[in-house]
Amino acid sequence: MTAAKDSIELEGLRVTVDDIVYQDNAVTPPNLPHCFAYFISIHNNSDRVVTIKGRKWVVRSEAGDTVAVEGDGVVGQFPTIAPGARFSYNSFHLFQGRFAVAEGSYLGADEDGQRVLVRIPPFKMVVPGAGGD
Repeated sequence: MTAAKDSIELEGLRVTVDDIVYQDNAVTPPNLPHCFAYFISIHNNSDRVVTIKGRKWVVRSEAGDTVAVEGDGVVGQFPTIAPGARFSYNSFHLFQGRFAVAEGSYLGADEDGQRVLVRIPPFKMVVPGAGGD
């Protein structure tokens, strides 16, 4: 799903990064040796019911790689979030180098079909002991 020009940032819809955990025992490909699990909540403090229909992530590693990931839904779901509710999930990113920064947005629609987006705030994933602070 791509961001349409008619998407709005709905006041009261926000994202929090609740936790970031280095997965030192994860089995990863040699070219992407570092795995971080992240825990996200999408909070709907608006007065509209919102359904998340897609996401777009941009991950920039210290090694200079930029990876864009775009797709339908969120972890295989299309969550509908009522006013005052939230949707929480976890997933992961793989990268090489001492650190990476991830950011992006979720795309959806409110109950009237208005396209909405909510930005995922940038967060840094630093390999323990690597000095990427």
